[in-house]
Amino acid sequence: MSSNGNSENKSEIKSVVTLITLGTVAWVIAALYFAITGAESKMIWTCVAGAALGAWGIRYSKRRAARSGI
Repeated sequence: MSSNGNSENKSEIKSVVTLITLGTVAWVIAALYFAITGAESKMIWTCVAGAALGAWGIRYSKRRAARSGI
């Protein structure tokens, strides 16, 4: 495998992790907004679940990249 292909894979993983991180931050901001405005608890818990899944996705993506040697 060429070193150029390896660097492309690393940048792809970084972009995936960046995208998941942005989504997770958006869920956290939404949860804070709903908590401050006194929205229904269902909306707040939906945001909490989205943020938790985003955090799991970040960890999963990094571990998968490490296992595959990227």
